[in-house]
Amino acid sequence: MTWLDYGVIAIYLSGFLLLGYRLQSHASGEQYFLGGRGFGWFPLALSAAATQLSSASFISAPAFVGLKQGGGLIWLTYEFAVPLAMIFLIACFFPTLYQAGVVSIYAYLERRFGPGTRVLLSLVFQFSRAFATSVMIYAVALILTYALGFPLWLTILVIGAVTLIYCYQGGMKAVVYGDMIQMLLLVIGLFVCLIAGLSLLGGWQAFLQQVDQQRLTTIDFGDWGVGSDSGFGFWPMVIGGLFLYVSYYGTDQSQAQRLLSARDPRTVRRTLLANGLLRFPVTLCYCLMGLVLGTFAATHADFGRLIPADNPDLLVPLFIRDHLPAGLTGLMIVAIFSAAMSSVSSAINSLSAASVEDLLARHRHLSDAQYMRYSKLASLFWGVLCIALAFFTGNIAPTIIEAINKIGSVFFGPILATFIAAIMLPRINGFGANCGLLAGVAVNVLLWLAVPGLFWFWWNPIGALVTLAVAGVASLLRSTPQRSERIQPVLDLHMPSITVLGIFFVLIIAVSLALPRLLS
Repeated sequence: MTWLDYGVIAIYLSGFLLLGYRLQSHASGEQYFLGGRGFGWFPLALSAAATQLSSASFISAPAFVGLKQGGGLIWLTYEFAVPLAMIFLIACFFPTLYQAGVVSIYAYLERRFGPGTRVLLSLVFQFSRAFATSVMIYAVALILTYALGFPLWLTILVIGAVTLIYCYQGGMKAVVYGDMIQMLLLVIGLFVCLIAGLSLLGGWQAFLQQVDQQRLTTIDFGDWGVGSDSGFGFWPMVIGGLFLYVSYYGTDQSQAQRLLSARDPRTVRRTLLANGLLRFPVTLCYCLMGLVLGTFAATHADFGRLIPADNPDLLVPLFIRDHLPAGLTGLMIVAIFSAAMSSVSSAINSLSAASVEDLLARHRHLSDAQYMRYSKLASLFWGVLCIALAFFTGNIAPTIIEAINKIGSVFFGPILATFIAAIMLPRINGFGANCGLLAGVAVNVLLWLAVPGLFWFWWNPIGALVTLAVAGVASLLRSTPQRSERIQPVLDLHMPSITVLGIFFVLIIAVSLALPRLLS
């Protein structure tokens, strides 16, 4: 790297510190955590996309597509369930949750089930999100260390500290507007790497002649995700993915907080619609980038030998280091930093919102000044904790994104089932909900440890069904009075949005089926 590259990185990091400073005026907790509920659908959709399509996607997904054994364009099946999940969230979930007017998504559960369920589920979120964030920080920092020569401790501190400072100062506004910038940089990075890789291969036609045909498979209808060689089959990815994405976007505070920040229910619907339509095109771009860079590594031995067989995630960073001109290398490093920071900022803000709302402010009346002091202290606590945990986090999966999603899949199904019970199943009480949540998480942990042949996407529906079954039985065994604050469920059957997302679901499957023929 040259002085020009370091200059680009320094300008970027300084810019985000300035962003936090300029947005640091907050008079209340609602302004700090929800931006005063004044966001439109466009910044919210880009912010959600930037967090989900983060460094794990920019680094790990191309490595899976281009290099990992058993990988390829089958990765596209990750996206099949997204439009279906958005339909469910638009119609059944967020009309009720937005109407509740809460800051923490788990506050709704207290009105329905009592304080125990709220605190328990919030603690599950705080534990899982903090750990997953530390995994992501560690993994990205380790990759930058190997590929670019940055010390591991320095990379962890830069990613964590800069994000913590601008998130601490600017709150939700800094998160959302920062994510918009980071999403733009991420997309620029995708296209720069894709075009550079094609150029080095000799163009599109040369790429088609050299690409590994075995990596062009996009859909496997016969793989049900059971057995030692299972994974990424059509049915587990659609069924398991539906549960995963409904839970992630609907019940995870890091994503739901954005939707609670919308100015009105119509904005919530438009944000979910945009997110359902935006993800697949971006995913297709970074899958093609991975295919191009993987082909380059396979056909250019000098570059291919640099990538360890047990660490394919180095594909993109090494390509950036060795095959991009000065200035562009710095810009691409900024794209990696951006992708990581968008995930960390969302985690810090949502963790502090959950801890303040669900643990600190429940039993006491706080003035605005006291609330803001607790909020900023919570942001500082979670930021420092995630950075500290990153120094002790090891690899738990072959690629970053698998590690993060495995952690999430232990909890997503049981948490989703608890919210379904709260909104749609009036006969389930607080005692039953708590028993079901604990049973669902326990079963998923058991599946992880004792049934390695079961593809982890199945943990999501299995955990949800176990949670609902145990919750129903426990509620029958121990009846409790219904809480008077229960909010009646609201449906939003907005047919234009539902129809568009349904057609898009069919379209992305058709495109995925056509890709092998187009690329062979």
